[in-house]
Formats: sequence, structure tokens, C-alpha cells
Amino acid sequence: MIIVIQCQDKVGLVAAIASTLAKHLLNIVSMREHVDHNENVFFTRLDVEDGDTTGVEESLRKILPDGAYIAVNPEPVKKVVVLATKEYHCLSDILIRNHFGTLGASVQCVIANHDKLKDICARFDIPFYYISHEGLDKADFEEQVIGAIKQYPHDYVVLAKYMRILSPRFVAEFPKKIINIHHSFLPAFIGANPYKQAFERGVKLIGATAHYVSDELDEGPIIAQQIVPVNHSYSWKDMVKAGQEVETSVLAKALKLVFEDRVFVHKNKTVVFG
Repeated sequence: MIIVIQCQDKVGLVAAIASTLAKHLLNIVSMREHVDHNENVFFTRLDVEDGDTTGVEESLRKILPDGAYIAVNPEPVKKVVVLATKEYHCLSDILIRNHFGTLGASVQCVIANHDKLKDICARFDIPFYYISHEGLDKADFEEQVIGAIKQYPHDYVVLAKYMRILSPRFVAEFPKKIINIHHSFLPAFIGANPYKQAFERGVKLIGATAHYVSDELDEGPIIAQQIVPVNHSYSWKDMVKAGQEVETSVLAKALKLVFEDRVFVHKNKTVVFG
């Protein structure tokens, strides 16, 4: 059983939380905590032996500062909707993990603005919605996508190489619930063919960043990052392959952290208990 808490910090919080759980005969197996001293915010994730949670949240709320976020035993298997375009590497990894029960979530459907990935979804018996953006203005297109998402229960929306920039209106529909994977280079390359740009600059490191989506493009709170070395022997196609592998790896790591309730968001930063 997991309990997560985020609130203003004050002296004695850890002792008060432990005492409250003890009164409910709940044994703490492990406890991770962090204080952001600049913001005076306290974060904790507790792994507790299964027991009767009746009244636990109410008891915790009495000893915590006003406005505390408390989640007692969050749903262990999250529900997700995946958005995609044409690239298959991140989506296929998600579908395979979902199929074998190792994703930590249940994929409800896949929505894409091209139909290229319909076949792989059919192979895994996952509903696929093709919503073309052609001939539609951005607002009308996004309304159709939002409508499709809302047909399913969902905890998160995962962008598996979804190559459309989301409007603030779309983001506001799913606050802190949209997770994206982005090719982040050192230095960064934007626009078309980023791997080819990296090749032409002779970069020595390529990487990826998984983050929550905010109104600022690729500026949302970071969940996980990873880099891999490359060298002069790599063609730009080799860099594409290496980039796809690191994107898949980073997104999988980020989703695991999020689905296990290890990620806290405060303003534009995260606290991650790995």
C-alpha cells in the first residue's frame, strides 16, 4: 500500500505522520521524504503494509498543514490513453509491456493523426482511432482528439512521439496528466530532422527527456533524462537508431516512475523518489 503526501513543511511532520499511521495499526515498510527549503514544501512517499485504511486520510489531514495533498493507496494499475503519429518505437514498447502486464498501467486506446500504426494496435487488440488533422483548424482537430480521449477512463495521456504541438486549451483539459518524450540534444536541435542536424554538427552525445507537458513547448517539469555517447563513425541513420533506443528507454523509465506514484510536481520542477 502506498501513501503520498505533499504539503507545506513544518517541524515534526515525519513524527506526526508515523504516529498517526501507528494509531491505525499500519506498519511503515519504507519512507522517502524531501524538503524543498526554497519553497518550504514537504514531499513524502510511504510504503505501508496492507491494512485497514478507513479514516486514515481524515486522520492525516488533521495533523498536516491546510491544503495538503494526500493520496492513500492510489490505484496501482493506472489507465492511459496513448497519442501517436507515425513513429513506432515508443508505442510498440508500450504495447508490448502492456500485453505482458509489466507496464504498470492499462492502455485504453491509441489515437493517431496518421493511420500507419493501426496494424500494430490491432495485433495487440488495442482500440485505434485515426483522426486526421488535414483540412481542420487546430481547435477543431483537438476537440475531436479530446472527445476520443474522454470516451475512456484515464489517469494519464502519453505522447508516444506524437508530432503535434498541443494548445494551452488542450493542456488545460489534462493538467499534469500529459507525459511527453522529447529528443534533447547537447546542443539542442529543433525543427525537422534533428538527428541529421546532430550528425552534421558532429555531436558527441545524444539523449532524450521525458517530461510533463505545459503551455511552454518542451518546457514542462522533467521526469527522466538519459544520454548516450556517439562519435564520428556514426552516420545520421545510426544516430536515428541510437536516438530511438534512448527515447524508448527514457519514456519507459518515466512511465514506471509515474505509475508507481514516485513523481511529485511543484511548479515547474519534480521530486522523484526512484
